[in-house]
Amino acid sequence: MNIIIGIIKESVFLLNEMSPFLLFGFFFAGILHVFIKTETISRHLGENNFFSVIKASLFGIPLPLCSCGVLPATISLKKDGASPAAIVSFLISTPTTGIDSIFATYALLGGFFTVYRVLASFSAAIIAGVLTFWLIKPEKTSTNARSNQDTVQCCSHHQDYDRTKEKFSKKIKSVFIYGFGNLLSDSSSWLILGILIGGVISYFLPEQFISTYLAHPLRSMVVMLILGIPMYICSSGSIPIAAALMAKGLNPAAAFVFLLAGPATNSVALTVIGKHLGKKTLAIFLFSIIVSAFIFGGLLNYLFLIFNLNLKETVLSHRQMLPQGLKILSSIIFLGLIVKNLFKKK
Repeated sequence: MNIIIGIIKESVFLLNEMSPFLLFGFFFAGILHVFIKTETISRHLGENNFFSVIKASLFGIPLPLCSCGVLPATISLKKDGASPAAIVSFLISTPTTGIDSIFATYALLGGFFTVYRVLASFSAAIIAGVLTFWLIKPEKTSTNARSNQDTVQCCSHHQDYDRTKEKFSKKIKSVFIYGFGNLLSDSSSWLILGILIGGVISYFLPEQFISTYLAHPLRSMVVMLILGIPMYICSSGSIPIAAALMAKGLNPAAAFVFLLAGPATNSVALTVIGKHLGKKTLAIFLFSIIVSAFIFGGLLNYLFLIFNLNLKETVLSHRQMLPQGLKILSSIIFLGLIVKNLFKKK
């Protein structure tokens, strides 16, 4: 019983820290979904050049799609004529960031880590796009593009809808329906799982374990990469796990590797990418993630040394900025919305 209570306390602590920022994140995600059309994105990604890679990377940063949720959007972009280079960039920048994930990263890891994560994910997407541009010739036809119904096996997908004729008041309602309904429903199970895993790590894992087995940066990065690539975990759900490990002494490089590789890849996503975009594109996609994870992870460790940043202070120092009452209220609202969505499904 003491163990269960201890895990719950640690998990509730993580939930309280994340909830206010998650609520803001889901709200802004709803705004993006309602007011930005997929067709608008497609128009900018059709040309096979460097600028389409940059645009795809930029478009992907705020969009709240996980590594499976991004697949239907990607196949749709392919059907609309987006270039392979732009598609690969979009496939990396979108699931590794997202407006909800950006708020959640700030909640647990602070401003420095948040800004670095966004910039590094953006850079990784550009690296992958440029490699694809050099090595993959665009297809003349999109005959192998199929219905996106067979692309999603690990999360539900909600079809886009025509918003052009909606009144503004209805659009605002749609913001809440999508942000706190569809998107939260898709993300909640992974968020709760991530928070619980973070609670277990905080309660059970002794700091000596990290210092004994994962002290060497390269070894710890390899371990996090091996764990992250096949695992399905959304960008927001990976954050409490990384935060708990960093609080126990895991170096920032290894945490970043997990935060990049975990959301960007999983067994289902890799299968779909190989099927619809080809094995060569899949190889470039994986190679880009692995190389980027090590480059930007190593650079993050170097920046921590240069600026003399304390690991635990980075994780914990900014958490007193919001009143405890607001955090608890946000957690109650957040959990209430999850329960409401569960009853809606039934």
